[in-house]
Amino acid sequence: MTLSPTTRSTLGRKPDRAATDPAELHALLDEGLVCHVGFVRDGAPVVLPTAYGRAGDTLYLHGSTGAGWLRADELPCSVAVTQLDGIVHARAVMNFSMNYRSAVVHGTARRVTDPAEKWDGLRAIVEHLTPGAWDHARQPDRRELAATALFALDLTEASVKRRSGPPSDDAPDVEADLAWCGVVPVRTVFDAPQPAPDLPEHHVLPAHLGAADHRSG
Repeated sequence: MTLSPTTRSTLGRKPDRAATDPAELHALLDEGLVCHVGFVRDGAPVVLPTAYGRAGDTLYLHGSTGAGWLRADELPCSVAVTQLDGIVHARAVMNFSMNYRSAVVHGTARRVTDPAEKWDGLRAIVEHLTPGAWDHARQPDRRELAATALFALDLTEASVKRRSGPPSDDAPDVEADLAWCGVVPVRTVFDAPQPAPDLPEHHVLPAHLGAADHRSG
């Protein structure tokens, strides 16, 4: 299987940077923490950051039922997730770049009404952010579920674009040798967990938070 080559999901610029394997899409989504959801509200474009979770070929988004953008049963939208891996320093400022991996998913998100799927979708979001937390903390009650809207977006129509490696300098700039060039790597790290001020001292750090990167599983 390959990612769908639709008009919206086909790269127009630098198509050589496109990924075609759905596994790359899944890996990027699983690594990311925040997505940006773009849609049209009252005739104007809106982009909102939010948490998400993936289960198979479905991306789940959630929010309060009081949020205006979550009141419809269907939401035509695009969802973007980006991982920045490095700042690329070139010899000429116009050749500066970034090493990155980015995904854009297109489609119409549907409101999840089936109780079992809603439960599983919310669990996917929590477990995506911090694996192990769903079974450690209190799970949602009926009132909380009623106040939460969950939307499901199929990953069928999506694109992945990435860049890696050193700067691409023009030959005259290489010959002139006027400036340092290279890559400054960028990575996300998790610091030691900080207990809440009102947490009793008898609580120990749960096992799922014991690793330096608690999302590593």
